[in-house]
Amino acid sequence: MTFGVLIPALNPDEKLIQLVHGLLASPAPIATILVVDDGSDAAHQPVFTQLAHLHASRLALVHHDHNRGKGAALKTGLRTYLAQDQPVDAIATLDADGQHTVAALEACLNRAQAHPNDLVIGARQFTGNVPWRSRFGNVLTDNLVRLLTHQRISDTQTGLRVIPWAYVAALSRFPGERFEFEFDMLLEAKAHGVAVNEQPIPTIYLDGNASSHFRVVRDSLAIYSRFIKFALSGLTSFLIDIGLFSLLTLLLGNGTSLRTIMVATVLARACSSIANYLINRHLVFADAGEQTLAKYVGLLVVQTLASGYLTHALTVGLNLFLTNGNLVPTLAKLIGDFGLFLVSYYVQKTWIFREREHV
Repeated sequence: MTFGVLIPALNPDEKLIQLVHGLLASPAPIATILVVDDGSDAAHQPVFTQLAHLHASRLALVHHDHNRGKGAALKTGLRTYLAQDQPVDAIATLDADGQHTVAALEACLNRAQAHPNDLVIGARQFTGNVPWRSRFGNVLTDNLVRLLTHQRISDTQTGLRVIPWAYVAALSRFPGERFEFEFDMLLEAKAHGVAVNEQPIPTIYLDGNASSHFRVVRDSLAIYSRFIKFALSGLTSFLIDIGLFSLLTLLLGNGTSLRTIMVATVLARACSSIANYLINRHLVFADAGEQTLAKYVGLLVVQTLASGYLTHALTVGLNLFLTNGNLVPTLAKLIGDFGLFLVSYYVQKTWIFREREHV
């Protein structure tokens, strides 16, 4: 296998020069090294000038005229590789701030050679004195990725990755211009038939990770925006659903019977699901596929039946402990539908509104 190396850089220092020297001297099968200057300011241009003066045949530089974000820089690099006549077998990405050593990259390349179809990530070991900004981000994204993909990824924010060539074209079309792009890379891997494979690497933080351009609030919101939008969509449809359900159980009478609960569930869900589908299709997953409606209706039927039977079962159980019979069905539905919410997100994300690769 031969590898391309892609380094996005924003206002780098001499550590980038040292890194490139190390890569050029490495015995690893590195065919090309591409550095993308993501709109660095004038004070840091001498670093790129020094790289250009190396006159290395395997080294290329690309410049953004303004800062567009790490995701944009990575996509620029991926598209540059896609445009080449002789593509490599995989593309390795690593940060320009010295947190990734050449030895760590070589370990990841070795694992990629053993698993050529996998997305290999350099997983840092978060022990000891880890900067709060890095610990905060990894704890949140680790748990969110585990929830959405059923995969345990110990370092979701690592910039050291080896991307198989089969995944490159799809990645180049991903939305996201900043750090959310790397998050989506992990989130979408399974949907594109790519397994995530971890290679343990040393954890290096320089000056408390001061060189990181990660903005905790803004970039965290961008990373989690799709899940937040889905949650808000779910909240809107939930309010419609639970409101109509409560009203119908009162109007129909005998609110603890299976017949009343099922009728109220079906009618309320029919109304709330229309709003939920339109919001999810156009705002959350941005899918324009014609087959999504049929899949969504299939999920809706299963989920509605599950909600009805689960609500009835919980109502029977709660009636053993609670005396206010009018509120018991609503409380039971709240409990049951919360679990179904998590299941619904996973099914919609991986099956109904899954991003498809376009030829």
